[in-house]
Amino acid sequence: MTDNTTAAPPARSREQRKQDVMARLEGDEDVWVATASGAGEPLLAPLSFVWHEGALLMCTRRTNRTARNLTPRGRVRLSLGHTRDVVLLDGDAEAVEGHALDPAAADAFAGKLNWDPRAGNAWLYLRVTIRSVRAWREENELADRLLMREGTWLI
Repeated sequence: MTDNTTAAPPARSREQRKQDVMARLEGDEDVWVATASGAGEPLLAPLSFVWHEGALLMCTRRTNRTARNLTPRGRVRLSLGHTRDVVLLDGDAEAVEGHALDPAAADAFAGKLNWDPRAGNAWLYLRVTIRSVRAWREENELADRLLMREGTWLI
């Protein structure tokens, strides 16, 4: 009889997970954005982003449900990775008009994503300040998955 189960790799240290999270924030281009309407209707949408000066910067049409859901409350949950390499980020989003965005942030967005939405009135930037970070790959990392609480790294 053959055992087809595969042992999980050893758990990463919290320090290594923080490094991996930072590499994802700096290198990934897309993030899943979870919001809810005032009536509680959930929405999950992918948006492109850039990590700039400690905040995640995205852009969407101002009429999209993601932007409308974030405007009154600003609470957002973001997810990077797949189910075997999860990064969950909770944060506070603020809407920023293109003309009001720091030019260095707008240049960073345009440079990374090869797209500059500043010229169009239909677009709205969303800047997310991260409040908490959780990261894990397998069950053996669940116990220490909280890496940031209330905007402060725990490592």
